[in-house]
Formats: sequence, structure tokens, C-alpha cells
Amino acid sequence: MVNTDDFIKRLEIILDYYNLSASVFADKMGVQRSGLSHLMSGRNKPSLDFVMKIIENFPEVNFYWLMNGDGDFPKNEETKDTKTEVPVPILSSTSLFENNNEEAFDLFSSKEVPFPENKTEPDLFSSSVQKQTETIKPTDSNSIERIVVFYKNGTFKNYNPEN
Repeated sequence: MVNTDDFIKRLEIILDYYNLSASVFADKMGVQRSGLSHLMSGRNKPSLDFVMKIIENFPEVNFYWLMNGDGDFPKNEETKDTKTEVPVPILSSTSLFENNNEEAFDLFSSKEVPFPENKTEPDLFSSSVQKQTETIKPTDSNSIERIVVFYKNGTFKNYNPEN
């Protein structure tokens, strides 16, 4: 999360470094002057689009410095050109796929391969599952007033029992 007050201070440093007024800065970046004014006053927070426009238009601005205050402004040429080299391991002559003398499965052969049955999941339609039903007997205190069925298309039907 960006601390808006610190962001505003870093934005003022950028304006001083390039000797730009807020209106010229806004015009150069292609943003509304009022938007920059609201940001500088602390009313609005910087958007990602605004931050990316700063980085695109002012290449000396370090992204991490602008967002968090980490790093240097302007960017050092030495840090910009240095690359961290990661050693790449040399692959040995062994194959990635070891031959284990098993017959490979051919997708285009006419030979049928039986699939093992997996009985870890319960059968939802088996007769061993007992259905539990509850019969509600109408009485005077729990008689049905009406039944409403709602359909996915937004319509409904209202059923009133015959007394």
C-alpha cells in the first residue's frame, strides 16, 4: 500500500528535478490538470495508470523509489545496466525419460487396455442408500396457505389449495 503523503513528497521531488510546474507536468503526462491537483493536495490517491505514465515519461524515475521510497532517484546508470546472472546447471547426458522396459501405450493401436475400476466413490444410485421421507399431517395450526414455484426465467406460479 502506498503512503499518499510520502508519494506526494516524491512527486514534488520529481517536479523540482525536472524544473516543471504541476500544469506542465500534467500536460506532458497526458493527465487532467485537476486530477494532478487533487492528487497533490491529498484528496485522491495515485492510480496505477498514473504511476505507469510517470515511469514511461520519465525513465530516470525508479519505480520502487516512487512507490515505496526504496532505491535512488534519479536511477544510477550502474544499477540500470547490471544484470544478476543466475548459473544454469549443465544437463547430464542421461535422458529425462528413462527407459524402464515397459511397453509404451500406443494411442493408435487396436489393442484394448482394460481400465481398473475405482470403487472409492460411493454409488449415488445404489439401492443400499435408504431414502428418508417425512410425512407431514395437516392440522389446523400447520395447514398450507399457498405454494409458489419460481422459474429461472423470472416467472412464477402461485398455487392455492382448495379448502
